[in-house]
Amino acid sequence: MKRASIVSIGNELLNGETVNSNAAYLGQELLTIGIPVASSYAVADEVDAVVRALDLACYDANVIIATGGLGPTDDDLTRQAMAKFLGVELELHDDLLEKIQSFFKRLNRQMPERNKTQAYIPAGATALPNIGTAPGIRAELKGKLLFALPGVPMEMKRMFEESLLPDLRRFVGGQAVVVRKLKCFGAGESTIAELLGNAMERGRNPLVNCTVTSGIITLHIIAAAENETQAQAMADRQGKSLRSTLGELVYGTGDESLEQVVGEALGRQAKTLAVAESCTGGYLAKLLTDIPGASRYFTHGWITYSNEAKTAELGVPADLIEKHGAVSEQVAESMARCARRKAGTDFAIGITGIAGPGGATEQKPAGLVYISVDSDQGCEIERSLFSYDRRFVRLRSAQTALNMLRLKLNN
Repeated sequence: MKRASIVSIGNELLNGETVNSNAAYLGQELLTIGIPVASSYAVADEVDAVVRALDLACYDANVIIATGGLGPTDDDLTRQAMAKFLGVELELHDDLLEKIQSFFKRLNRQMPERNKTQAYIPAGATALPNIGTAPGIRAELKGKLLFALPGVPMEMKRMFEESLLPDLRRFVGGQAVVVRKLKCFGAGESTIAELLGNAMERGRNPLVNCTVTSGIITLHIIAAAENETQAQAMADRQGKSLRSTLGELVYGTGDESLEQVVGEALGRQAKTLAVAESCTGGYLAKLLTDIPGASRYFTHGWITYSNEAKTAELGVPADLIEKHGAVSEQVAESMARCARRKAGTDFAIGITGIAGPGGATEQKPAGLVYISVDSDQGCEIERSLFSYDRRFVRLRSAQTALNMLRLKLNN
């Protein structure tokens, strides 16, 4: 199987000034043509560091793509590093120099002398055209393809699409890779791994990878075969097996979000929803209304942050709050019941909790949240204790509420 390795070059990637969006783009695009990424390296603007990374990348993969370090400044050293790695000298290409000079001429500017360095290419390599002044580089070494692309995302993407894609498709031949994604919520990564047993072992085909983003667990099924039909069949069989094992922990596929899946279910069943939020401060309503067409099912939302608002806006009895406290199972239930009655909806969600870091007690710590979902089948209440920071508590509370509603809609 053909595999790729990405080498991202630049101090700004290491110190956090710049997010490495180029590597994410390349990983996704390479997989669509049947070349999964085996490794990714981020290195400083130093010749020896780049050479070491290229050496590791060649050990990992057949296709090596480096980005960044092709500019005219003293810290742009990718062309020098590639020449050193290939064991050749840099050669001045007069045609490239003319193009760079023409670029500045069109802008009615004199070309700085330092831009001449961009016209140097490792001996035996090929220059790749660019809309900017930095040409890319293509080289071959022991049956492997090496590319150097600009770090500017717009230039990198255009060069990849126009110069690399045709080349890489020929290089791959008949190999086909199909990727399926299953989205999960309601259990931790380690729990899901235990449930799946050896399904996530390395070296399998299809390969199953697991990623976690903002509480959502995504299982990536990567199937490789001689042709796309076979790869699709393999991925589908693996996906069916994972669904059978995980059951209702799987809420969707592809890039579906919880709010999207819940919204589609509400619309399909012609059901309506209202929400009453305290500690989430409208986060749940925001997620719901992020989905186009939410007005079909979402009718009302209250942010009752204070005890007085819970009583005045929703009708939660003041003595109930006095007896049990605003953060309690009883108040969460009352919030949902009162919201459904006022809105006249099929479902209502009530959320009350302590997002932290302040407001906590020994009995009611930061991260304690009560979530209730009310319907004509009764009121379901869930107690959760979320860790991490305030933002995470609010997000997980909203997600958990959506998931509780999803499970109700499935039954």
